[in-house]
Amino acid sequence: MSDQFQPLASGTLEKGATFHRPYQALPKQVGLDNPALDVMTDLKVVTGITVDTLAPINAAQRRMIQHTVRLLFVVDENDSILGLITATDLLGERPMQFIQTHGGTHSDILVRDIMTPQEKLEVLSMADVQHGRVGNIVATLKATGRQHALVAETVGPNRTQVVRGIFSASQISKQLGIAIHPAEIARTFAEIEAHLLK
Repeated sequence: MSDQFQPLASGTLEKGATFHRPYQALPKQVGLDNPALDVMTDLKVVTGITVDTLAPINAAQRRMIQHTVRLLFVVDENDSILGLITATDLLGERPMQFIQTHGGTHSDILVRDIMTPQEKLEVLSMADVQHGRVGNIVATLKATGRQHALVAETVGPNRTQVVRGIFSASQISKQLGIAIHPAEIARTFAEIEAHLLK
């Protein structure tokens, strides 16, 4: 090896040292006219959290709590998205409906039993989102009655679809300073507009 490269000095890792985790700093406060990207969790910056289809839903809930997220991507061994599962799915009516239909107990329910499968997932185009406003995203969540919206883009020579971002009604409500509850998105949109226009 050439003499021009010298080894770097090293030291001991200190007790209590930790490591960097991806973090995205979104604006604390937004209005409906802010760019939509101001309220989007960007998966190029923040790692999406995944779960296996065969994981018990109790394990999925612990994973959400551990990572402070309300949505998990359900993936196969190649990280292809098979569906998603949200905190609303876990804490809502789906587990009880599954037990009523199939029997068993809460601890018997697997992620695949109550997840929303890939073929039922709708995505927004990253190209549209880049030109959209927060108000467009709130209107989209209102129209679909959903807590989350996924954003996709195509990448590479094969034009593979990749989920780039996530919009969350709870995140947007935090940034707008108005509480939005999933079941009340449609009703509260007018209230948000009225409040923000005061």
